[in-house]
Amino acid sequence: MSDDGAVPEKTSGVDLARVALRAAKEAARARGDAAQQKKQARRGGLRSGARADGRDPMALGSAINRLITERGWEAPAAVGGVMGRWPQIVGEDVAKHCEPERYDEDERVLVVRCDSTAWATNLRLLAPTLVARLNEDLGHGAVRLIKVQGPSGPPRRYGPLRAPGSTGPGDTYG
Repeated sequence: MSDDGAVPEKTSGVDLARVALRAAKEAARARGDAAQQKKQARRGGLRSGARADGRDPMALGSAINRLITERGWEAPAAVGGVMGRWPQIVGEDVAKHCEPERYDEDERVLVVRCDSTAWATNLRLLAPTLVARLNEDLGHGAVRLIKVQGPSGPPRRYGPLRAPGSTGPGDTYG
């Protein structure tokens, strides 16, 4: 018999008997399992025995790991762990002034906001080293680029002394 389950053309009666016996055993096993489950359901539900099976309770960590694997959330979960361990990865000094904001899984880009333009410039210079360190920690290619953003300015205020269509004081100089 070949690997794909087909019976070759030149088979003896013994080989055919083995194939038929194997198929009958598998069918009987399937019927027996189904009958056993029906019987247990009538008696008050499926119960777990002395041996481990798929219905046994599992630890919370194992259940979460299984869910992450089934859903394909490995990379986002790993990057989320990095955001929690940011001070250990970049150092305490950098972590005081720069914090990760979000991770784009499709682009593999980590966005980091700094509290001053000086720290933003410093982090831009450190970005290739940080990308290498993050990929070493998370797996190759998890982070392709670090986008560094400086501090956000105050919100634009539109008051009564503003000309309609004006973009601010910069539009009078050019």
